[in-house]
Amino acid sequence: MSMELCFATNNQHKLEEVKMLLNNKLRIISLSEFGCHEELAETTGTIRGNSRQKAKYVYENYGVACFADDSGLEVEALGNAPGVDSAIYAGLQRSHEDNINLLLQNLEGITNRSAQFITVITLITPEVDRQFEGIVKGKIINEKIGAGGFGYDPVFVPDGFQRTLAEMSMEEKNKISHRAKATQLLVAFLESINLK
Repeated sequence: MSMELCFATNNQHKLEEVKMLLNNKLRIISLSEFGCHEELAETTGTIRGNSRQKAKYVYENYGVACFADDSGLEVEALGNAPGVDSAIYAGLQRSHEDNINLLLQNLEGITNRSAQFITVITLITPEVDRQFEGIVKGKIINEKIGAGGFGYDPVFVPDGFQRTLAEMSMEEKNKISHRAKATQLLVAFLESINLK
């Protein structure tokens, strides 16, 4: 399978993570490679909707087969917040540090720490418009541990593990993460329809 697909993101962390997950099964091109430098809108109010909105925008405006993802952290005790607003939980400055601090503050005194990360990938090509969902369940701990990963990784311990996502190597994280699960479904689908 040798196909060129655009990954509709300006997030370098996500780009590297997904390139590693795809392991050269696809040639991934970034938005900037074909001249798309604008910030992609995320205004639908849902993770699933934002994922589709970004992929659709790139496909309709640039004519490029692409996939886009949207992800969020859903914390049970907070009514699944921050959810779709995970990146801007503490404000439009999009500071991972501020977001984590606000999350820990909002969870003070709460014993139910159950949470899940969810990623939805939308694939749009001339023949296909399809979504793939990955979820990893876990819990939020009381302090940041680990220097790897990004976002809420330093406070999220996946079920069945004793370490946060930020303490794991990229290879370890890519075996269990929400983005990995959604990406694996994307790859399996592309292989099943044998896109060349």
